[in-house]
Amino acid sequence: MPTDVSLSGRELVLAHHDRTVVHGVSLDLRPGTVTALVGPNGSGKSTVLRSLARLHKPKDGTVRLGDLAVTTLSGKEFARNVTLLTQHRPTPSGVSVRDVVAYGRHPYRAGWRGVDRDGTAAIERAMALTGVKDMADRGVDELSGGELQRVWLASCLAQETSVLLLDEPTNHLDLRYQVEVLDVVRDLATDHGVAVGVVLHDLDHAATVADRVVLLCEGRVVADGPVGDVLTAEHLTHAYGITVHVAHDPVTGTVHCRPVGRHTPRPV
Repeated sequence: MPTDVSLSGRELVLAHHDRTVVHGVSLDLRPGTVTALVGPNGSGKSTVLRSLARLHKPKDGTVRLGDLAVTTLSGKEFARNVTLLTQHRPTPSGVSVRDVVAYGRHPYRAGWRGVDRDGTAAIERAMALTGVKDMADRGVDELSGGELQRVWLASCLAQETSVLLLDEPTNHLDLRYQVEVLDVVRDLATDHGVAVGVVLHDLDHAATVADRVVLLCEGRVVADGPVGDVLTAEHLTHAYGITVHVAHDPVTGTVHCRPVGRHTPRPV
């Protein structure tokens, strides 16, 4: 797996048709660092991630992999360094879990059936990390949504890139696998030097896994920095338009965010 490669966006302006949805956003995904993008629906988180993955062409601004503009790289060169787990992926019919995980090895083959010496080991390792090894021979059309989510994550891990982009990777997962996926993300950054950019709706998940947080609102950066500096009551209340209390969890010591609704119990 390549290391010491960063992915950065500078002054990104992104639009859907004629409507600009991201206004001058800059961020750096650095080796060994988990950067979480958080914010309300429609704030531009997934659009920024897709732009970093070359799936959404900027109206203005640049995306660079290390010192190189990503537009100068071939598809395979880029795919050997950057991979994206999107929110919505198809459910292939008639293929096994192992086959889907093997899709992640496409940048290393000369054509679909080309030689990939490291492929088998990478596929087995990715399935073990995501807990899908025992279902390797099952058809993916037999799986639950949560199981399929882990299979697609395994496919991304099998790609063995230096930059990993994840769009809401804990969606559809039960509590156990939410924790395990976040643990895998943390391990990839800490133990393997991967630069991780992850979109999360759960602020407590972001507080648990991230080194840095980028808080977006209406396509602009509200705050960018360490978890404790960004996930504050002031920032979150402004971004989400609802009162948010922030405290430290007495068990883990991490930041805990609690939105306050009309029916939220009040202390007596």
